[in-house]
Amino acid sequence: MRGGPPRIGVLLPTRGVLLSGEDPPKAAEILAFAERAEALGCASLWVGDSLTAKPRLEPLATLAAVAVRTRRIELGTAVLLAGLRHPVLLAQTSATVDLLSGGRLTLAVGVGGAFTPEQRAEWRAAGVDQRRRARRLEEVVEIVRRLWSGEAVTYKGTHIVLNGVALGFRPAQRPGIPVLLACHSGPGREAQYRRAARLGDGMISITDAPDEFARVRQRILQEVQALGRDPQQFRAVYYMTVNLNHDEEAARREAHDWVIRYYGLNIWGDRWGPYGRSEAVVERIWQYAAAGADEIILRFASYDQQEQLDRLARDVLPAFQQLPSAATPPCQASPVKQCHHVEGVMPSDQFEDPGEGCLGTEEQSDVRQ
Repeated sequence: MRGGPPRIGVLLPTRGVLLSGEDPPKAAEILAFAERAEALGCASLWVGDSLTAKPRLEPLATLAAVAVRTRRIELGTAVLLAGLRHPVLLAQTSATVDLLSGGRLTLAVGVGGAFTPEQRAEWRAAGVDQRRRARRLEEVVEIVRRLWSGEAVTYKGTHIVLNGVALGFRPAQRPGIPVLLACHSGPGREAQYRRAARLGDGMISITDAPDEFARVRQRILQEVQALGRDPQQFRAVYYMTVNLNHDEEAARREAHDWVIRYYGLNIWGDRWGPYGRSEAVVERIWQYAAAGADEIILRFASYDQQEQLDRLARDVLPAFQQLPSAATPPCQASPVKQCHHVEGVMPSDQFEDPGEGCLGTEEQSDVRQ
């Protein structure tokens, strides 16, 4: 969507503050992290989502607090399990955050997984049929967009029925808050691509290698163009998990331990990273930028989030300041051939896309809806 270097955002540690085991958790650290990230020049702050499967602080309440402690930095969810929420409440809450922030909010949403007992329990706790979560997500996005417009919404869907419901106010952004839809490579994902093109202002992805990301983006843009929409206005965001440390072995050890504690197991193996030298992280970011990403979200697989943020500002962010027109970013000539990744895709009934909120994995029952 945009020229020049990609924007660099960071994930707020809304789950990370719980991993210390302190009771109560040090929630104020999140606000200090947000203020520091803005001061250091990060473009955006993002929060993940889970009710009970991967406990964390509630995402939109967190962003409301961050909104009043910051001034310029953009805010987003990566990703929100919108299907777990009622659309009227979600529309009201998100519009409130957008107003409090002065129009800085983006909602990235995904279908979410139901492949572990903890995930299935999460859907049951919310009173949502996990087998129909993809269609429910679509209905939620359709409804919140209409509510943000200010109209009184009458809607008769498979999951949600409304009769003349209006919020009574609108978010700061017009026509509404930008919505990104989670999309990934692999068989049986065409429903994701059509959904993103029809309902979204952009896409967000995790774990795909640069060449996979590029193919998915191009496939979605074909759908966008077929709908008569402008592909140049369609955003593409990629979410990376990194650990910055000149000692690569120490970085790998800490990151591996952190991922295991975060998820309970290391689902994606070598698709996380890079871990270690800042030069490797810079190179990988440029690979995704060359593949079409206009923004990169970095999650720190580390127990010292502030130190990682400082290393990012010192060793990574300077590489993505506006470049002279004659400058050539690393790896621009052949970006997708230099990224090591695990070959093949695990069957969809054996894994979740293990980003914040499981970025959009569908079961076959969802694909058929």
